[in-house]
Amino acid sequence: MEIATKYAGYIARQRDEVARHEAHESTRIPEVLDYEQVSGLSIEVRQKLAAARPETVGQAARISGVTPAAISLLLVHLKRRSKGGAPAEAGGELAA
Repeated sequence: MEIATKYAGYIARQRDEVARHEAHESTRIPEVLDYEQVSGLSIEVRQKLAAARPETVGQAARISGVTPAAISLLLVHLKRRSKGGAPAEAGGELAA
């Protein structure tokens, strides 16, 4: 009981992280997304994503060499793009 109380905050935070991860697992990536436009991605990650053309963020996260930080940058880009903050590319839409 003491251990559960001691680590309750950490456990809650980890559960929140898992829930966020699951929510983004099926976030679609537009087919026409130009990975060169995603700020902060390394050249290696851009090349890997462009070659694989994953359909969802979950698929992108499972590509070898694509880091959690790169996935975060991709999610930020998709969110900005869906709100009109980035130039729209032909036909692609973000669907969660």
